[in-house]
Amino acid sequence: MLASLLDPTSMIAIVLQVAIILGALLLGTRYGGIGLGLISGIGLMLMVFIFGLEPGEPPVGVMLTIIAVIGCAATLQQSRGLEVMMQQAEKLLRAHPERITILAPLTTWFLTVLCGTGHVVYTMFPIIEDIALKKGIRPERPMAVASTSAQMGITASPVSVATVSLASILAEQAGVIDKAYSIPQILMVALPASLSGVLLAALWSLRRGKDLEDDPVFQERLKDPAFAESISKSSHSLMDEVFPRSARNAVWIFLGAIAFVVILGAFEGLRPAFDDGDGGTKPLSMNLAIQMVMLFAGAIILIFCRVDHKKIASTPVFKAGMTAVFSVFGVAWMADTFFSAHIDQLENSLGSVVQSAPWAYAIVLLIVSKLVNSQAAALVAIAPIGLALGIDPKVIVGFYGASYGYWILPTYPSDLACIGFDRTGTTRIGKYVINHSFLIPGAISVLTSCVVGSLLTQVLL
Repeated sequence: MLASLLDPTSMIAIVLQVAIILGALLLGTRYGGIGLGLISGIGLMLMVFIFGLEPGEPPVGVMLTIIAVIGCAATLQQSRGLEVMMQQAEKLLRAHPERITILAPLTTWFLTVLCGTGHVVYTMFPIIEDIALKKGIRPERPMAVASTSAQMGITASPVSVATVSLASILAEQAGVIDKAYSIPQILMVALPASLSGVLLAALWSLRRGKDLEDDPVFQERLKDPAFAESISKSSHSLMDEVFPRSARNAVWIFLGAIAFVVILGAFEGLRPAFDDGDGGTKPLSMNLAIQMVMLFAGAIILIFCRVDHKKIASTPVFKAGMTAVFSVFGVAWMADTFFSAHIDQLENSLGSVVQSAPWAYAIVLLIVSKLVNSQAAALVAIAPIGLALGIDPKVIVGFYGASYGYWILPTYPSDLACIGFDRTGTTRIGKYVINHSFLIPGAISVLTSCVVGSLLTQVLL
């Protein structure tokens, strides 16, 4: 074991351990979600068996809460409830095609807020492109910002993995920090902050790029008869779909569960109280409350809404969600092992820095989010460290929007899908990769969200 030769708390050892963590994150991104969790295991093994660090604690409570939410959302998807919601969104967009650049990002944002995952909006991309083309609007304008807005919606959703993770982290650290904030309190800040970012990015997108009739690349492609014919054809639409009543009922059950979670978070007295071991009582934790409500709602949908239980685990929502869970498991465990071993040193060297420049936390969160391609994984890895270093919980909540960093490079599945659905080629990755369609809308959204969120925390929290 290297610990017998090198003090694991020495500066050389710490530098080597940081290099291992960064190496694991960078290598993990090559393999995607589950691969990231597995590769993090290499970093964990090296730190424990080679450097002799005591293993940290994997975020079991957070993971179980995520699984409960995913299970309920996947059951909703299998009931076709998600399609019902997207059909209503399409009706709104087709009723006002001239406002597609504003309404499209608001629609994808709202769908994510309700469903807790940005992966539900893939069906909306061809619809948005079709409406924009029929109205003569450059598809890049609504499509690129609609993609980034779908991910921004995660920071405003009461049932998203990221929001649940943040609330859980604050609750678990309640004995260390002065105040832990509930989901309703987080949303009081995060929802208007996220929406402000989406609206500003949509307004900027109104005039981006050349109109289609002035775009030389598009006009050149139109000379190809096959391409011109494909453009004239309509894309997939949900307008004519007829859904069973059970699908609509599933939507109401799911929305009712979300509302109940928010109410339980807002009114502590509604939760059962139990002995705290010190002669008093304490209310049921929100982690357990969310788990129970989501399991209950999923069971009701399963029993009464004609769901094929054998197919729930094969839904895109379930697959994406469980991938996120595995990623959170590996990354968070590896990060906690490192920071638990060196928290005193880090507090002495970095504590004053992060307290005098709290925006540094946002930058680190943004970069880690891009590395792991997961808002939840980034929060679970970085937020506890920030709290341990003495950052005010208000700052953690105010900079929640910085957990969305995928816009930096166009590698996230929703961005790639968005590019693929734009038949005009206006939504694209540039020659230098960094100059892609999602860069500026994403930057505007996140920066605005952080500024507005930071201001709101001073007023509301």
